[in-house]
Amino acid sequence: MDHEKSDWDPRAQNVLDDQMKAYDEMRRKCPVAHSDFHQWSLFRHEDVMEVLLDPDIFSNEVSTHVSVPNSMDPPEHTYYRQLIEPFFDEESMAAFEPHCRTIAARLVAAVPRNEPIEFIADFAMQFALKVQCAFLGWPEQMQETLGRWMQKNHAATLARDRDEMAAVAEEFAGFVRQLLENRRAGVQSDSQDVVSRLMRCEVKGRPLLESEIISILRNWTGGEVGTITASVGILGHYLAENPNLQQELRRDPSKLPYAIDEILRLHGPLVTNRRKTRCPVTLGGRQIEAGERLTIFWVSANRDEEAFEAPEEFRWDRDPSKNLLYGAGIHVCPGAPLARMELRIIMEELLANSSGLTLEPGRRAPKAIYPASGYAQAHIIIAGDRAQHEI
Repeated sequence: MDHEKSDWDPRAQNVLDDQMKAYDEMRRKCPVAHSDFHQWSLFRHEDVMEVLLDPDIFSNEVSTHVSVPNSMDPPEHTYYRQLIEPFFDEESMAAFEPHCRTIAARLVAAVPRNEPIEFIADFAMQFALKVQCAFLGWPEQMQETLGRWMQKNHAATLARDRDEMAAVAEEFAGFVRQLLENRRAGVQSDSQDVVSRLMRCEVKGRPLLESEIISILRNWTGGEVGTITASVGILGHYLAENPNLQQELRRDPSKLPYAIDEILRLHGPLVTNRRKTRCPVTLGGRQIEAGERLTIFWVSANRDEEAFEAPEEFRWDRDPSKNLLYGAGIHVCPGAPLARMELRIIMEELLANSSGLTLEPGRRAPKAIYPASGYAQAHIIIAGDRAQHEI
């Protein structure tokens, strides 16, 4: 076999301490690497694109539990993808935008001014939890519950503790079952909220199963809360380190959508995704047998020197089609319109209602460890007069 020994240890302390640096090094010295933890890891943009664009060879059926539609291949994937895409269409986004704006404006108005705040826990995560519960139509008291669940989910994933991962998944299933029971009993009266709409959806002529609804909501919630938290933290930290860009975006907020995507290319909020080979293949000169697991490293592919000139620089002239922030191919993230809207709005509100963002002097921002990305903590000073921004 080609991989009698591991090429690297994804859980080594130096990797956990600085994921971006470690993955950059692996891309340069061993772009297709084997380990016991991830099996095969892909770090180059070219190899990742080959996998993303060929679902006939690289299967998404990698999960041990129901995962709709993330771990499905065509034609099953197509049925479920068509079912969920309307939740993120232009009409749905337009309807939700005012609610998102209100959440962002209130949060920005409430945070202290001219003193350090712990930006990740007290701002980024609060926004992610509030906006996700609002999008799904879940009660506000679910925010704290979801926050604790996310922490347990990350810990179980890093430890690769399958019993704990199953327990965490079942805990989330319990949340959703209660919500479904409430709606059946008439406790929840909004017939247009996401859960109620899913209960009315049909696939191949039948209603969605309870297990399918649970899976869809788990994928949306786990992905959305973690990604939005990481993204807002990364954006706030980057702008605090780059005051000229920060001021440029205050002067011209229309540049925010591109700037957000470019900043998140530099430091991605999502670390990995999985595939499985249907037949023997060769990637990066390595022979990979049928049925082996592949781990795509988004954060490395988006910093590949072969795809992005001077990849560690922020540039206004990048080809946006190369940016894998939301993936590519048939499994491109269906929730990208929601995520882009949320990030644009929270940054518009933050920049419009502050005169400056700066890092607390002398205080390091430790980076998050796998499977999370971004920062574990970041102490940022939001300058300005909060009173004039109360709503």
